[in-house]
Amino acid sequence: MIDSTKQIDDATPLDDISELKLSNDKSYTLKEIYVHEANNIARATLKYLSASPSKKLAPFSYEWFSKLHEDMFGNVWDWAGKFRHIELSIGIKAYQVPTALKDLADDIAFWDKNRTFTIYESATRIHHRAVQIHPFKNGNGRWSRMLANIYLRQNGYMPVKWQEELLSKENPRRNESIKALKAADNGDYSTLIDMHKITY
Repeated sequence: MIDSTKQIDDATPLDDISELKLSNDKSYTLKEIYVHEANNIARATLKYLSASPSKKLAPFSYEWFSKLHEDMFGNVWDWAGKFRHIELSIGIKAYQVPTALKDLADDIAFWDKNRTFTIYESATRIHHRAVQIHPFKNGNGRWSRMLANIYLRQNGYMPVKWQEELLSKENPRRNESIKALKAADNGDYSTLIDMHKITY
């Protein structure tokens, strides 16, 4: 059960908690659920960012995109790693998600083979495209930032210090991040690239 009287500022609304894996023997506030998610993400962070992840561990393939999301949220939600079948206020149409992710995987392989962009710009474009697609019911922002960090780490760069309090209105980087993503929507990646250089 969930106590919906306590909200997390600016989190995607959790209108449907039927797929929550946590015990049904107690009520959970949204903050408590977020803490469980954060603990799950911490385990995924240890798996992928404690050392430079190999291509075998993180191949940036269509299938792996879903696996990463499951690694990040699978202990908390049944929908982890499963593409959404609903429309959201952000993101492409649900039926377009599989094709868009396959295209992203192909583009990353092309960028790497042809050295199309710098590592920072490739990571930035991965982050931005993942946000645009928004393939999952929830957790898309955190998944997109993790993708970029894994790509940076895999290529010998340190991960970005995003501060996952980005959901909070009090975080001064929240508006900066939103503005940078909107600028990228219009083809200007410069600010978002700079944000990917703020490392641990």
